[in-house]
Amino acid sequence: MNTQEAVARRIRQLCKQKGFTPHGIAIHSAVPQGTVKSILNGESKNPGITNIKKLCDGFEITLADFFNTPEFNNLEQEIK
Repeated sequence: MNTQEAVARRIRQLCKQKGFTPHGIAIHSAVPQGTVKSILNGESKNPGITNIKKLCDGFEITLADFFNTPEFNNLEQEIK
């Protein structure tokens, strides 16, 4: 799994936990729906920390909560 996949997976997990659809979290977090769709579909190479922070605000969690998961803790180094 790479970072993009981990971000998309985490957003999907949080949507399920918090009862949001991708469209719903886009509205709630003020991140454009196209941006959320692009992140979830793996089209966005870099979702940007600002967008992730806005999504965290929408989910009512911290950035630390977002990234403190086994998926992120076990990511392989991407610089080779």
